[in-house]
Amino acid sequence: MNKQTFKFSNSSTEIFFNTSFSQLKKIVDVKNSVLLTDENIFLLHQNKFKNYNTIVLKAGEQYKIQATVDNIIEQLINFKADRETLLIGVGGGVITDITGYVASIYMRGIPFGFIPTTLLAMVDASIGGKNGINVGIYKNTVGSFKQPSFILYDNSFLHTLPEIQWQQGFAEIIKHACIKDASLFKTLQKHHVQFYISHKKELNSLIEHNVKLKCKVVQKDEFEKGTRKFLNFGHTLAHALENQYKLSHGEAVAIGMTYAVELSEKIVHFQQKNAVINLLQQYNLPTQVVFDKEKAITALKMDKKKDREMIHFILLKKIGQAVIQPLSIKEIEKFIPTF
Repeated sequence: MNKQTFKFSNSSTEIFFNTSFSQLKKIVDVKNSVLLTDENIFLLHQNKFKNYNTIVLKAGEQYKIQATVDNIIEQLINFKADRETLLIGVGGGVITDITGYVASIYMRGIPFGFIPTTLLAMVDASIGGKNGINVGIYKNTVGSFKQPSFILYDNSFLHTLPEIQWQQGFAEIIKHACIKDASLFKTLQKHHVQFYISHKKELNSLIEHNVKLKCKVVQKDEFEKGTRKFLNFGHTLAHALENQYKLSHGEAVAIGMTYAVELSEKIVHFQQKNAVINLLQQYNLPTQVVFDKEKAITALKMDKKKDREMIHFILLKKIGQAVIQPLSIKEIEKFIPTF
């Protein structure tokens, strides 16, 4: 197994790259572990869950709510889970977010790990210690910062994904390239979704590169006081639109990045707007959607990144270099009609 350890302020995370689910039993105490997954993953991979205590949830962002958390906690109590029990999320971003949150509050905190099953979860959602649930249309309004004990990457899970799920993952990969890695951006320009689906070696390398990139950002600013905010590029508008219009996270982020580069051109004189938009379209991601301006502004007013009347908006000076730009709601509102 290719294991690497990433140290954070109060803990560390062991990451097992390009391994197999079957290796999990060598990492954890099976009898004292509980797997948390959704019905789609469970039906596709039932044989993997044999011999494990398993909690199966309904699939979908609409279930990333407190009622689901309460249900999980009841099942943990039925399993007689205690503070030594390990909770393991097997799934996409919804599952990893809920797993980390439940583990943060059950018995005032139990250890947890992730086995991400989507490209988006592998390169983004499972990394960094942000855990949470939604309240109404407001994304991740309730949550915690707590790092997983481990993340295990079994890339065979990706074989069962429809192509649209791959596209969503590339939204976050393109985001990483935009804010931190111009050479990654150039590499992505040379390829497309189908290339990575059919080239295992290049896919493994891409996943590992993005995991390390995000881990390094988080290590420098675990609790998002400074440069970790760069990872929110595209997410400000995305979170305002995602649940209101039933967009997938990747779709919403792609639209949010398009809006962010429009703002970057106007405010900090970013000159590569078309390159970003063209790359998003190259990976079959949407770059526009018709939305209700007033509803979007209402959602923005509840954004977690808001500091009184200002939002720390992430803009690009150039590809690979992001900046934090405080903008008032009124300023953002002024630019929305131009999108």
